[in-house]
Amino acid sequence: MADSSGRTLGAEEVEAVTRVLRSGMLSSVWGKEVRALEREMADLHRVSHAVACSSGTAALHLAVAAVAPDPGDEIITTPISDFGTVAPILAQNAVPVFADVDPDTGNLDPVAVAAAIGPRTRAILGVHLFGAAATGLREVADAAGIPLIEDCAQAWLTRYPDDRLAGAVGTIGCFSLQQWKHITCGDGGLTITEDAALARRMRLFADKGWPRDDGVRRHESFGVNYRMTELSGAVARAQLTKLPGVLADRRRTARRLVAALADLPRVRVPADPDRHAWWLFPIVLDPPLTNREVADRLVRAGIPARAGYLAEPLHCAPALMGGPIYGTSRYPLTVPPAERVPTYGWGTQPNAERLITQTLLVIDWNEHYTDAHVDEIAKAVRAAVTDA
Repeated sequence: MADSSGRTLGAEEVEAVTRVLRSGMLSSVWGKEVRALEREMADLHRVSHAVACSSGTAALHLAVAAVAPDPGDEIITTPISDFGTVAPILAQNAVPVFADVDPDTGNLDPVAVAAAIGPRTRAILGVHLFGAAATGLREVADAAGIPLIEDCAQAWLTRYPDDRLAGAVGTIGCFSLQQWKHITCGDGGLTITEDAALARRMRLFADKGWPRDDGVRRHESFGVNYRMTELSGAVARAQLTKLPGVLADRRRTARRLVAALADLPRVRVPADPDRHAWWLFPIVLDPPLTNREVADRLVRAGIPARAGYLAEPLHCAPALMGGPIYGTSRYPLTVPPAERVPTYGWGTQPNAERLITQTLLVIDWNEHYTDAHVDEIAKAVRAAVTDA
């Protein structure tokens, strides 16, 4: 099997880094690369504003800070994601409230999200899991009069059924440039929005509340230092030009595997592969197949497969189940007098729990796979589910 880590780093990125080093300006405060990256990102998504920062988690933190929850306010999100989706909520002294997911896609179920909305709900933070569009959330957010934040870390150039790009449908879209995403600068993040006021809040929050537009050193609001460097910005610009090709290659081989597995009983694969971003290739298994048994068989066959994606869904993470959050306290999860205290733990989000423990299988994916690699994966999956 080919190296599943992928990467399209090459001469263009070397030239970009060299250009910055020769300029002598590595800081984006005075440099040109990061500002150019922001313009190119905004243009790609046909929105007015983009703000760069130091990581995908930082991008989500900018978005949460911009929608300005009060301490104890709630933000509804998914139990299947990286902890970087939840950490910014806690960092702003807000409370993550989990809603259950669709059993086929792992994306938030809009009906469950609507049911989770309460008097202190400040926003919905939806994740496009593995690169599949999380549909129906904008309608729920609009009906409740609250913003939708889109976590697009795994969903570069994901398209909704109406062909709108992920990140440009919600109030704020957030992207990751971490090492293993579709494109990378090692670590980096980007947010996009049509809202000028939100863009300004995010830019201020990423730079210690320092506007820098009038030459006066003042700090207008609370913020941290999430600035992206010029080196990262230059590499990200080179990578952004390669993004359409990366997605085209991933989609082509994913279509081949979707077709090869289409007739397998008890094996479900994503629909609409040309709108999916294919960060990973997810498979949902029906009983009596189990994800751990099938994953073990695939690994023994040399296929980079994993059962469940996470050790436990986020609503069961030790960090939320009983560990301290700030100091020795559980704040903001236990703020008296609480209107309601969120319920975490096993048994509260059954679809998500079933996916992680029983039905979800993921196969690493990247743009360097050939038809031969796909055929090898298909053959191994057929053998694994037949012998299971």
